[in-house]
Amino acid sequence: MTSPIIIAITGAAGHIAYSLIPRIASGALFGPTQRVALRLIEIEAGMKPLQGVVMELHDSAFHLVESIEITSDPHVGFQGAHWAFLLGSLPRKAGMERKDLLSINGKIFVDQGRAIARHAASDIRVLVLGNPANTNCLIAMKNAPDVPMDRWYAMSRLDEDRARSLLAHRVHSHSRNVTKMAIWGNHSSTLYPDFEHACIDGKPVEEVINDRTWLENDFMTQVQQRGAAIIAARGLSSALSAANAAIETVRSIIEVTAENQWHSVSLCSDGSYGIDPGLISSFPTRSDGKHLSIVPEIPLSAFAKQKIKTTIEELREEKAMVTHLLPQ
Repeated sequence: MTSPIIIAITGAAGHIAYSLIPRIASGALFGPTQRVALRLIEIEAGMKPLQGVVMELHDSAFHLVESIEITSDPHVGFQGAHWAFLLGSLPRKAGMERKDLLSINGKIFVDQGRAIARHAASDIRVLVLGNPANTNCLIAMKNAPDVPMDRWYAMSRLDEDRARSLLAHRVHSHSRNVTKMAIWGNHSSTLYPDFEHACIDGKPVEEVINDRTWLENDFMTQVQQRGAAIIAARGLSSALSAANAAIETVRSIIEVTAENQWHSVSLCSDGSYGIDPGLISSFPTRSDGKHLSIVPEIPLSAFAKQKIKTTIEELREEKAMVTHLLPQ
């Protein structure tokens, strides 16, 4: 076995973490021989439930788990971390405007970014799930200027997976047969699921689904509103699927991308496709196993450009709301 990977997880007593941590502990992320050391971080009010999670981890006797530490202090939790999963954030409540949520959660991610910069390993990589994920990632990244910008990611893979599932279901196929399904922009109701470049069984979606009206309307709306539909049905936000998407996001970063595939990851824009450099936006990406890169020169229709423009405008608005949290 190799030396353990130190993994820090915030919001570690929450629903997503409850699904994510066993997957990591069992080897589903880094493989069946890679040991892991878990640093589980919670606010003070969550420490008692977190103790229960740790009891279950001990009872599971995962042979890859080298150690488990719990703390409410991010300066302790991020010490030496190679990967950080930032799950914890305040959910939006009734009567709360988006700017209120950004302001409250933004302060959390300022502190976490600073703690990561000060204490994490030199090769730290960070995946943000706590919403609004793209802008929270931007805040944390800006408050950790010594950590290279290509080490920061926000999750849009859940939206990709939802889109793939919907397309497959429409034609009685399987989601594994849907490739090159890219999400552009923000993880919000403005995201753009790019069906124009996706394939089903190797054929362009529009050849398999001859219904442009459905693709432009019901399909897109269902992807954009899927999280709200799950809350309405379950009474809680997505957890199992979010944890799975987090696993798949990291694997798409650290594993070589198949030749006929790309995957959606939100990362720091380099100006590709006219998207403002520095914004955390979802793009179609590919990995060589070491470096994640934006897929270049994808031809975009007027329809796609307009949808991408809308979601990028929202990211700009969010950035403007938190400018006071972004060191210059």
